[in-house]
Amino acid sequence: MTFPPIDETHDIARQSWAPGAQGHAAFPIQNLPYGIFSKPSGEPRAGVAIGDHIFDLKAAAAAGLLPDAATAVLGAPTLNALMALDANARLALRRRVSSLLSDEGARTSVEPMLHRSETCILHLPAAIGDYTDFYAGIHHANTVGKLFRPDNPLLPNYKYVPIAYHGRASSIRPSGHPVVRPNGQRKAPDADAPEYGPSRRLDYELEMGVWVGPGNALGKPIPIDKAGDHIAGYCLLNDWSARDVQAWEYQPLGPFLAKNFHSTISPWVITIEAMAPFRMAQPPRPAGDPPPLPYLWDEADQATGALSILLEVSLLTPKMRTAGMTPQRLSRGPASNLYWTMAQMVTHHASNGCNLNPGDLLGTGTISAPDRDGFGSMLELTDGGKTALPLPSGETRTFLEDGDEIILSATARANGYAPIGFGECRAVILPAPDSEFTSLPR
Repeated sequence: MTFPPIDETHDIARQSWAPGAQGHAAFPIQNLPYGIFSKPSGEPRAGVAIGDHIFDLKAAAAAGLLPDAATAVLGAPTLNALMALDANARLALRRRVSSLLSDEGARTSVEPMLHRSETCILHLPAAIGDYTDFYAGIHHANTVGKLFRPDNPLLPNYKYVPIAYHGRASSIRPSGHPVVRPNGQRKAPDADAPEYGPSRRLDYELEMGVWVGPGNALGKPIPIDKAGDHIAGYCLLNDWSARDVQAWEYQPLGPFLAKNFHSTISPWVITIEAMAPFRMAQPPRPAGDPPPLPYLWDEADQATGALSILLEVSLLTPKMRTAGMTPQRLSRGPASNLYWTMAQMVTHHASNGCNLNPGDLLGTGTISAPDRDGFGSMLELTDGGKTALPLPSGETRTFLEDGDEIILSATARANGYAPIGFGECRAVILPAPDSEFTSLPR
């Protein structure tokens, strides 16, 4: 497995002349994530987050400041073509951007290309052709499995196969777009028939997203030792779930309307190059677990295939918002709580010859810890809705209510390196739309 190197762009001593960049909690010069932004009256274009500003890559390319390979793809309103560049071209672009934002000699020509983030609109970074959601968080799988199968929480295939389902790319939105509570069929355990109406058990799921870089041709699998070459970067992902709809519809084919109504992502692509210092060993499998099949095993991936990232989830209710209270943290835990590495997910996805394309998005599945402090969903925090969660406002929650806002955040840390953040992944829940179907007789 080959991953990008640690180089001068990660140096903790490197400073940027960009206002507010030095020591920025999320976007110091050591990060340099890509995104698509626009001014209120302008067209979407590629940019790099630096402190509280966005560096206009399209303008820099037009001025001849960037490598030729990058210049050729930076005129588009999405990052798909940039993600498709090979590792050397992406690395050259990162090094050049880092140099421009740290070299005082470049400040005069580059500073006019900075825009204050608060004055900009952030868009989806790529045109997402396909979205696949994995189920790689073993602690989530165990905890949820126990709710339905106390004696056998994990199905026999879990430790052999990176389980996943194909989701709906059209309903993915960047942070800040509200989520409309979905209508759907739901059936109470004691009811004779289902009814149709707003989900009463709306939930969040704490996940990470993996952006596909260069793809593979149809019929050509991706070997595990090459999987890193096909990853462009990472983001936060909240795969909202209507648990009552899901419980009724998921057998025998799995998630459908309970999942495809909305997924929220953080809008910045934290590049695989930026994450080089934060690679760590994949946690060893528990004694007695079967080893992965050979096509999913690579010693280098096991040694450096996990990421040192601390994930958090917070909740802000309407009452808390009105009172000026800060969001209440619901959970915190490491991203290394995954049973499969991201390279294994990529390899398995393409192992049957499925072609991945630049800008495709893979979700890791809900990332939870073994204990309650790190649970990644309300389903786990409330024991399937049986135990209400107390909040500092005096309210309680079993599942999410209208007006509630869920906020995901993440920080990568490693000794000797500047921490970098992912930016926020947040959304407010709006009431379900009125529908003629809700009034139809059962």
